[in-house]
Amino acid sequence: MSHISIDINADIGEGIGNETNLMPLLSSCNIACGGHAGTTETMKVCIELAKQHRVKIGAHPSFPDKENFGRQEIDMSCSALYQTIKNQIKDLMNVIRKEHAALHHVKPHGALYNLAAKDKKTAEVIVEVMKSIHLPLKLYVPYGSVIAEIALRESIPITYEVFADRNYNDDLSLVSRTKDNAIILDVDEMTSHIKSMILRHKVKSINGVEVPIKAETICVHGDNPEALNLIKNLRQNLTNSGVKIQ
Repeated sequence: MSHISIDINADIGEGIGNETNLMPLLSSCNIACGGHAGTTETMKVCIELAKQHRVKIGAHPSFPDKENFGRQEIDMSCSALYQTIKNQIKDLMNVIRKEHAALHHVKPHGALYNLAAKDKKTAEVIVEVMKSIHLPLKLYVPYGSVIAEIALRESIPITYEVFADRNYNDDLSLVSRTKDNAIILDVDEMTSHIKSMILRHKVKSINGVEVPIKAETICVHGDNPEALNLIKNLRQNLTNSGVKIQ
């Protein structure tokens, strides 16, 4: 298994304040850039930490909705959505430039991520923003999603993302956070969940169905109360299984 490698990412700069402890455990990060959370100052702090620990930097744009933490869909025109996503990424890029760092990827947040996975118009807007930036940025997307298909068609490099701390439905959508079984807090359960996705390319849905999946980066949500403990154990267990974190 020595040839298998995986990236571990987390969403940061969202007001939780655990970035200093999280960053040494990550290989990439997604920095909130003003839509659902994040200010110029929090972006700067996150970028400095990422540079210090050689963690790849990603932009984490959202619906412009701090009140609901970007977790509710907003009915916006395609042009308005395009502009807010682009502005958020540009705001982060301006801070990155000042800090002499580099942007590696883009990963939409919350409701925007989930909607783009199934909605063609939303996915197309995000892909158009990616094309407009004129940098070889990767786009973190769910396997088998609408946005993955459109990005591939438009020659946007993608990285398939899976979630270590979230349960899946049969169609590979995430179990709604309104359900009690949406979030995984148990280390052993999470390790089994992830190993199946990395080594067997399958995930067991909430209904017990084994669904094909591809995993290239693993996300543990930074706002999960067990985030630090989960990532520490995940890294250790994967390393012990011969999986390289990079």
